[in-house]
Amino acid sequence: MATVADLLKRPDVKETVLKTVQLDGQVVLKIMQHCDGAQPSIVTGQLLGLDVGQTMEVTDCFPFPSPEDDGDSSTNYQLDMMRCLREVNVDNNTVGWYQSSVLGQYQTQEMIETFISYHDSIKKCVCIVYDPQRQQRGQLGLRAIRLKDSFIELFKEQKLTGKDLREAGVGWRDVFVEVPIKIHHSSLAQALIADLNPAPGATAGDLERLSLANAGYLSKTMANLIECMDDMLAEQGKVSMYHRNVARQQQQMAAWLQKRNQENIARRAAGEEPLPEEDPVLFKPIPEPSALDQYLVTSQIAGYCDMLGAAAEKGMAKMYLVQAAQKAAQH
Repeated sequence: MATVADLLKRPDVKETVLKTVQLDGQVVLKIMQHCDGAQPSIVTGQLLGLDVGQTMEVTDCFPFPSPEDDGDSSTNYQLDMMRCLREVNVDNNTVGWYQSSVLGQYQTQEMIETFISYHDSIKKCVCIVYDPQRQQRGQLGLRAIRLKDSFIELFKEQKLTGKDLREAGVGWRDVFVEVPIKIHHSSLAQALIADLNPAPGATAGDLERLSLANAGYLSKTMANLIECMDDMLAEQGKVSMYHRNVARQQQQMAAWLQKRNQENIARRAAGEEPLPEEDPVLFKPIPEPSALDQYLVTSQIAGYCDMLGAAAEKGMAKMYLVQAAQKAAQH
């Protein structure tokens, strides 16, 4: 019997593009409970579900052991969990993993390497990134992240220099791809939500959403942005050093070639064989530094700028709303 991988290799069968990640309500609650309880540590867990056409249905999840645990025990724990879920007839197909983040920081090389390790067996692997700080500010703190297929091929071939990425047309926006999330509830849960009566009048949660106190959030975001700018300067320094070394090597090569030409002229005049005008041992090509770290830092900077812009826009809206409420109360 032909497997799914064999069918995808056939020219008449094409792999569908993932357009939506559907999370069950219990999966969202489990992720939030695990990540909120472990703050400020970064925790991870396994996502289980089904690949249905253009939708990745995530129906269950379970947390990974803490990094302090032994690696063998962690692997055995995952295998035992998968076996137990299979015995109770629960979806045990791995579709990715989830992890927590601090102020939206997830663009790391470790995440890329994890994606690559999953990609060999799970082509549509996704990572759910949960930001507790964003959730506390009244925003959905969940993101579904994937790696772009074109970047995966370049990473596997280790073509990560600036020249290789430019020739492939891969920019810093083409590393991570965010997939829309859809939260799904069972019919019983929807019936329960519809049956619940909303609280009359304004609640404490409604008043908290009008709070203008966001100085701590903005200061932390600005500090992380400044740190990313320092990292960007360091990456630019590496590129500048590379170009200086290349220019210095070219000057040395030109001087050596001129000297060798003069020696060959003298040897020809003396009737001797000329020396070779190329020395592959003396002047080895200087490897160009990888542009991956620069791409990741640029992506982080763009994320922090978006967070600051959204916070400023939301703060201005709250300020105008509070001012209008004060004027209405005075009259």
